[in-house]
Amino acid sequence: MTTSTSSFKNIHRCFRCGYCKFPINWIDVNNCPSYGRFRIESYSCGGRLWLIRAWINGWIDVSNHFSEIVYSCVVCKNCEVKCPFSFNTQIVDMVISARKKLVELGKIPERAKRFLTNVNLYKNPYGIKNKKRTEWIKDLDVPRFNGQEYLFYIGCTGSFDPTAQDMTRNITKIFLNAGLSFGILGEEEICDGNEVLMLGEDGLFEELALENIKFFKSKKVKKIITLSPHAYNAFKNYYPLFGGDFEVFHYTHIILELIEKEKIKLKNPFPKRITYHDPCFLGRWNKEYKTPRKILKKIPGAEILEMTRSKEGSLCCGGGGGNFYMDLLGGSPESPSRIRIREAKEIKSEIIAVACPKCLIMLKDAVVSEGLEKEIEVLDISQIIENCVNFL
Repeated sequence: MTTSTSSFKNIHRCFRCGYCKFPINWIDVNNCPSYGRFRIESYSCGGRLWLIRAWINGWIDVSNHFSEIVYSCVVCKNCEVKCPFSFNTQIVDMVISARKKLVELGKIPERAKRFLTNVNLYKNPYGIKNKKRTEWIKDLDVPRFNGQEYLFYIGCTGSFDPTAQDMTRNITKIFLNAGLSFGILGEEEICDGNEVLMLGEDGLFEELALENIKFFKSKKVKKIITLSPHAYNAFKNYYPLFGGDFEVFHYTHIILELIEKEKIKLKNPFPKRITYHDPCFLGRWNKEYKTPRKILKKIPGAEILEMTRSKEGSLCCGGGGGNFYMDLLGGSPESPSRIRIREAKEIKSEIIAVACPKCLIMLKDAVVSEGLEKEIEVLDISQIIENCVNFL
């Protein structure tokens, strides 16, 4: 997990062909969220790599503007999917490695510094005392983990953000009513560290990973359900590097299984036009496109639509790589979340379904910014299911 010059050994091979800006189906030139937001070449994948190369070679110095360009990447992996060259799988690693160097130098944007400081001090990016992690529970009788089949890992966003808390409650109610054997950690839960790693603080990530792994093993955790694709990515792909070999599921995997086993019975019609927004850390990072769509196709009375950019070519909401907290791409009609809402409107979708708490918040805010509250609603998949079942 250390940074070395070998991380950049192929950076010279990028000659800014521009393919990385496009989605798979070539319908637009702004599938790189930061480029789409600013429309300046420096903010494109190729432009960013050229600037990083110039910095490595000593041709330019670090400035606040340079740091913000490096940190404006949302690590959505559209560039990796679209780049036709063999080094494409190294592109995001190059950006993260540049961030690691900036962290070492102490020359990162103030918003990134605040994020990392809060995680270091409070074990969450919100700077809130951990004892408040269970305020979302309210009147629910949620069991603490004590040897059940699954640990349900809520994560920071699902624990602290009011909009995401509704999502957390809905998923929990579904699990309780289906009789799933699960428990939560409550106030003992800490940050998974996915965004810490993406921001380049690999030392802090390692601390979080080792602390979580030690605690999970002390609790005899074998299977983990995550609410967020970001936590899913960390637990599935990075924790094994530190000895954390757990069986990891995103909550949609479990919900689909419960529906197929008829533990969840979708009785009430939901006659809406629904389109699904792919979260980057479930889609491009982990190649999971089918499961959420299988669930939506089982919703009685619903018409399932696809936006012009979907699956591997989906446009990121702009919240990845810590930008959910830093908001380096906001404040404009060209912010990726607002563009995404307009895409849903183009196909006359009434509901945008999501499977990520960060996407839920980003897109809900964008609906308000676009003034489309009466036309489009953003719902997590569990919230759609809630409309179709009769909870006891």
